[in-house]
Amino acid sequence: MVRILNPGIDLPSSEAALSLADQYPLVYAAIGVHPNDALTWNAASLAELRRLAQHPKVVAIGEIGLDYYRQHAPQDLQMRIFEEQLQLAGELGLPVVIHNREATADLLPILNRWAADLDRDGSQLVKHPGVLHSNSASLAAAREAISLGFMIGFSGPITFQKANELRQTAVGIPLQSILVETDAPFLTPEPYRGRRNEPAYVYYVVEKLAEIHSIPYNATADITEANAKTLFSW
Repeated sequence: MVRILNPGIDLPSSEAALSLADQYPLVYAAIGVHPNDALTWNAASLAELRRLAQHPKVVAIGEIGLDYYRQHAPQDLQMRIFEEQLQLAGELGLPVVIHNREATADLLPILNRWAADLDRDGSQLVKHPGVLHSNSASLAAAREAISLGFMIGFSGPITFQKANELRQTAVGIPLQSILVETDAPFLTPEPYRGRRNEPAYVYYVVEKLAEIHSIPYNATADITEANAKTLFSW
């Protein structure tokens, strides 16, 4: 059965994601503060996220992470609130949806430390701690994340004509470690690139993954759907 994960990027959008999840049975929510919205973080933010996480349709903490491309917030602040939200995810036993843009060198050590903490604490989350959303990092970085139990998300850019390196990364990863996504309304796949993205266009992401893995479309859809079910427990 197809389900949609709708992540927040700050507290208001996290609440909006929950409102949509309440309205539609197949929609679930992730809650969190995105690195580009790190300046909205205050002393009450963590407690508010903890409160929102009590909602039964919250299945992840996210979208959280690091973004050194936009630089909408200082890097030290981004790292601090990222680590605070990782600790919250560990406390709640919820996987994380991770944003990483040009920050792999700082991101992976943080994830390694967090995974070690989960293991030390005997958390079941250590088996499947989260997903690197809309991955743009190298194959080596993706494989390191997979070694920590993370899944790797691919979205519209995998269909772009010049995205050969990204496709090489995708083909170097087993389908059992891949999630498909759209990042709507952004990153619209071919043949609709340049228009507003929407969840239905995930079809083209699956289609491209099936092509490069030389596996039938339906099998690719079934595997990635099962991966999402494993990670988000829905």
